[in-house]
Amino acid sequence: MKYLRTIEKYIIPQIDSNKAILILGARRVGKTFLLNQISNSIDKDFIRLIGEEFTVMDLFRIENIQSIRNLIGEKKLLIIDEAQKINNIGNIIKLLLDTNDKLTVILTGSSSFDLSNKFGEPLTGRKYSLILYPFSQKEINEKQSILETQAQLEERLIFGSYPEILNINEIDNIKKYLNELINDYLLKDILNYENIRNSQKIFNILKFISYQVGSNVSLEEISKKVQISRNTVEKYIDILCKVFILYKLSGFSRNLRSEISKTSKYYFIDNGIRNAIISNFNFTENRDDIGKLWENYIISERLKYLNNNNIFSNNYYWKNYDKQEIDWIEERDGKLFAYEIKWKDNYYKFPKSFTENYPESETKLINNSNYLEFIT
Repeated sequence: MKYLRTIEKYIIPQIDSNKAILILGARRVGKTFLLNQISNSIDKDFIRLIGEEFTVMDLFRIENIQSIRNLIGEKKLLIIDEAQKINNIGNIIKLLLDTNDKLTVILTGSSSFDLSNKFGEPLTGRKYSLILYPFSQKEINEKQSILETQAQLEERLIFGSYPEILNINEIDNIKKYLNELINDYLLKDILNYENIRNSQKIFNILKFISYQVGSNVSLEEISKKVQISRNTVEKYIDILCKVFILYKLSGFSRNLRSEISKTSKYYFIDNGIRNAIISNFNFTENRDDIGKLWENYIISERLKYLNNNNIFSNNYYWKNYDKQEIDWIEERDGKLFAYEIKWKDNYYKFPKSFTENYPESETKLINNSNYLEFIT
C-alpha cells in the first residue's frame, strides 16, 4: 500500500523558485519515494543523480562546473539524492543557481548537520528546507478507517512507523527489519562524523536514554555509566539529534526561581527504534513501560503534526523544584499551550505554580481517548 507524503504540497510550489530545496530526514524514512512522487507529478524535464555514487562525487567538483552545466543543459530541475556526500556542494549549487535563473535544485540528505552546514553560508536566502519524518498517523489515516487506526495503535507504540514497517505482515520480520535499520543505516551514519569509531559507546548512550524517556537526563550520569567524558557524551547526543534519531526537549522558564530549565529530556523520533535499542518488542500487557511508550509516541507524532502543517512552535517541558511537571509546552504566536500526556487518566490538575504564573496559557490533558485530535 502506498501512502502519500504530506510535505509534497510544500515542495511543488517551489519547483520554479530558482532555489535549493533541502529535504532532510533519517535513512529509510522515504526520501527517495518522495522524490519519485514529485518526479511523477511535475510536467518538466529534470535530471536526477545519486550523491553517493563515486562518478557523481567526482563530477561535482568546482573545477568541473562547466561539465555540470553541460550535463544539466536546458533542464530546469536538478534532483540529487543523498547530496551530503558531495564535497563543497553548497558552493557548487550556488554557482549553478546564480548562472541559471531557470534552474531549481532539490536535494535530500540524512543529516541536518551535513546539509545545513554545507548550505548555510553559500545559500543564505536561496534555500527552502523541510524535514521528512517516518509516517505520521495522519498520513496513515488516509488509507485507514478510524477502527483500523484504533486497532493498530499498539503496533505503532511497539514497532513505530518507518515506511517499510507498514508493508511487513510478520512480526518476526518487523523485528529483523528494525534491528537491521539500526545497525546497517542509523549507526553507520553516526560513525561518519568526525571519525567516530566507537559504535558501542553510541549504542550504550542510546540504551541509557531509552530507559530515561520522559525523565530529565543527566549528562554526568551517562558519562559515568558509559565511561567517556561529559563533553563527548554531549557531542554524541547532539549528533544523534542531527541525524533524526533523538529529539531534544529543553526546560521552560521565564526566570522564576522555582523553575528548572538547565537539564533536558530526550525522545526518540520513532518508537520502533527505541524498542529495538532495548530489544523489547513485547506488547503492552507484558511490559512495565507503557507510560514511556505512550509519551514518546505522542510527542513524536506531535512533532510530525507541527512539521507537516508548517506550524512554527518553540517546544519545552516544564518542571519546578517541588517536582511538579508538565510534559509538553508549546509557545506559539506569543501564547503558551500546556499539555499533560497520560495513557488512561481522565483527569489531571495542572500545577497551581504554573497556572498562576502563566494565567493566559491553555491547558489540556492528552490520553488514549482524545489523542487523535492532538496528532491529526
